[in-house]
Formats: sequence, structure tokens, C-alpha cells
Amino acid sequence: MSEAGTTTERQPVEVAVGVLVRREADGREGEFLLTSRPPGKVYADYWEFPGGKLESGESVEQALRRELQEELGITIGAAHPWRVELVDYPHARVRLHFCKVYDWVGELQMREGQRMAWQALPVQVQPVLPGTLPVLQWFAAERGFAGATHAG
Repeated sequence: MSEAGTTTERQPVEVAVGVLVRREADGREGEFLLTSRPPGKVYADYWEFPGGKLESGESVEQALRRELQEELGITIGAAHPWRVELVDYPHARVRLHFCKVYDWVGELQMREGQRMAWQALPVQVQPVLPGTLPVLQWFAAERGFAGATHAG
């Protein structure tokens, strides 16, 4: 919003986001992976779900496969489209395409100097990127979790 209260018209940047979820022995969804934003990037050290921008001509799934290979060194199985969220940051407007991922091959490698943490609700790592907060609320609703979804 501008000072006058009107919406600033900015074309959104399309971003594919991977919500890697471990399955429990009984098949229920368990912990999910958060990674920190790499040094030198906007919001460095904030925690988020991994992913990145779609390149020209890429689908969300293609971008997600490429980004998770580049950032984490893994090859994902099926990407399950979950939710789409439009977020206005001071530096950019982004349309986040969240996909759940249950299967991948390879060992997780933090190739961009980021950190990783498997988390459950409430998330203990902080600070959490603003665009990640709605996802924690969606998990809470799906899992019947009541209370704060993150520390701090």
C-alpha cells in the first residue's frame, strides 16, 4: 500500500516453493524442512521453505525440480500443488506456489551457505520469513494444532 492507501501495482515474481515433508510410520505427515536464506540475499538468515523463481517457459514443477537440485542437491519425486499466496515485500511482490514434496533422492546439501532444520509446530527456528507464516497456519489447521505456530 502506498501512503495514500492505494495498492501499488507491481507485477508479481513467480516463485516455486518446496514444502518437504517427512512421513510418519503410520503415513501421517511429520516434520517439514526449513532452510535459512543465504548470506547476501534480501532477508538473509530468515527461515523459509526452499525454492526459487520460475525462469521463462518453466512450469512450477520444473522450476521446483531445478531449484531444489541447485540449492539442496536432491532430485524430487512428485510435487503436489498445495496453495498459492501473494506476498508484498518492500523489495518485491511475489506469488508463492507452494508444493508438498514427500519423496526425494539424494542427501541434503546446503549448496548456498544456508542452514537447514527439520521442524514441527511450533517452529523453533527464528526469525521466520513473513511469506512462510501462512504456511505454518495451514499446517496448524490441517493438523488440528492450536497455539502459536512459531517461536518469537
